[in-house]
Amino acid sequence: MVTLLVVLALLQDPVDLKKALSPEIIGPQKSMEEIQDFIETRVPAVPEARSADEWQRIAADLRKRVLQDVYFRGEAKKWSEGPTKVEWVGEIPGGPGYSIRKLRYEAIPGLWIPALLYVPEKTAGKVPVHMAVNGHDPLGKAADYKQIRCINLAKRGVISLNVEWYGMGQLKTPGYGHTLMNQLDLCGTAGLSPFYLSMKRGLDVLLALENADPARVAVSGLSGGSWQTITISALDTRVTLTNPVAGYSSFKTRVRHLKDLGDSEQTPSDLATVADYAHFTAMMAPRATLLTFNAKDDCCFESNYALQPLLDAAQPKFQLLGVESNLRAHVNHVPGTHNYGLDNRQAFYRMIGDHFFRDDPSYDGREISSDKEVKKPEELAVELPKDNATFSSIAKGLAASLPRPGGDAARLRELLRAKDYKVVAGTTFRDGGVVRWRLMMGKDFTVPAVEIVPAEPKSTVLIFSENGRSSLAAQIQKHLEAGRRVIAIDPFYFGESKIASHAWLFAITAAAVGERPLGIQASQIAAAARWAEAEFKQPVSVSGVGPRASVVALCAAALEPKAVAGLELHQPMDSLKELIDKGVGVDKMPELFCFGLLQDFDMKELVALAAPRPVAIIK
Repeated sequence: MVTLLVVLALLQDPVDLKKALSPEIIGPQKSMEEIQDFIETRVPAVPEARSADEWQRIAADLRKRVLQDVYFRGEAKKWSEGPTKVEWVGEIPGGPGYSIRKLRYEAIPGLWIPALLYVPEKTAGKVPVHMAVNGHDPLGKAADYKQIRCINLAKRGVISLNVEWYGMGQLKTPGYGHTLMNQLDLCGTAGLSPFYLSMKRGLDVLLALENADPARVAVSGLSGGSWQTITISALDTRVTLTNPVAGYSSFKTRVRHLKDLGDSEQTPSDLATVADYAHFTAMMAPRATLLTFNAKDDCCFESNYALQPLLDAAQPKFQLLGVESNLRAHVNHVPGTHNYGLDNRQAFYRMIGDHFFRDDPSYDGREISSDKEVKKPEELAVELPKDNATFSSIAKGLAASLPRPGGDAARLRELLRAKDYKVVAGTTFRDGGVVRWRLMMGKDFTVPAVEIVPAEPKSTVLIFSENGRSSLAAQIQKHLEAGRRVIAIDPFYFGESKIASHAWLFAITAAAVGERPLGIQASQIAAAARWAEAEFKQPVSVSGVGPRASVVALCAAALEPKAVAGLELHQPMDSLKELIDKGVGVDKMPELFCFGLLQDFDMKELVALAAPRPVAIIK
């Protein structure tokens, strides 16, 4: 009671803090609209080409840059240069006309992928090969539609490799959760690299087979397997026929059709600074490409909006190379939902026939009934090392020797992709000691803030929380007691600025177009501090409430050494390594997985950048 009376006495007029902090300032849709525009304008267009040779040069350069600048950063470059290790671990009967060989291969050092090789009984000379990848199906390589596809190809004389995917089937354990790949990003090594190298090594296995025909190499997969299919096919020209099924779409499509927003591997940091998935589709030219989509897809990538932009990007390139017929599309209407069922499989078999068996008049694209040959998961299990590496164990190994010495404010600014926002401020409400503000951060974002003024403010504190400004009444009371003007602000992704739907997926999509959510937040806080210092002619301290907000506050202080006079951190982490040790995924704290941050900075180094300004830590 005494505390409340003191607060009220210090204010110009008595104020209900909860009432002052709660009302909307920018509304529930503003942040969504702004992040959509922010991302969409940064997605590159597919380059124009005037000749076949020019496009081939462009495509080759895109492949090189994607691999070098996105997929193989950090330790991933060394991983990519190592040999492909394969261990054959047995054979089981298949069905009429084929057998199944069990194997495991090493995607990156210490991380083994279980796989099955479907081998036709009669294999003479060079024969086609096929890699079957799968999406978010808990059965993984044992999924019936995947087995049937491999069986059917084997009965047609195609050797088929059925590979497991992270987080599915035999790899369905917490350490392979896809949101954990960003722990590698935090350490400055591409978390995407284990995904890509698993596919690349699978192709290595296939093409090392004595009977493999390097001119007839196919990849196919459903959903997340479709993403894998277009990715490896676009970037590895050893693939000569591709069939991504339901599906994938351009980043420009995804940002407007929210159910297309993809997981971490589909949305890696900086990919769209080089290429979009529309580019990947065009990069298939002149190789055989069948894009399969479903008309009523209840998951994602509906044909009516996802397919045409990809065709628009790719068709001119196939035409330029004189192979327009090599690009096909198939839309499934029955059942039309998210599937790689009979109709879609038969479209694939027909494509295989037209390109791999064009001189065989007996080839039949209709499915060969093989439901009775589908095996149980335990029959298809492949023994793996007990200490098989996971994303978590790899990240712990990378983090052990980090951070490196020598990180400075300029390096942090580079990592954060920091902005020097100029603030244009406008009030939406003013009543005594309470003012509500809209702070325009350049042309990018509108940030809400509430100013609460005591009778004789001695200084200004800019305060924010990952739980939003409405959670800050207790902290604000203490600042008002001390005679400080309080500006409670909700930067990007926090409080009223949190994106209304699919929030963390938008955050990682911002990183995919080359921005950093942490950089956006820190730049906004730094800009707000400059504005407040100029507006109120008083020293400005920054208070971050919560472990995430504390990191943002430290980064903001490093970006703004003049306007930020001091820091107050509530419940900060002792180390960014806690994210790895506690198994935190990017979906929980997206801004903290800033690519390469831990490589140069941990909490101690970030605090040091604030010196000689005071930093108060409140546990």
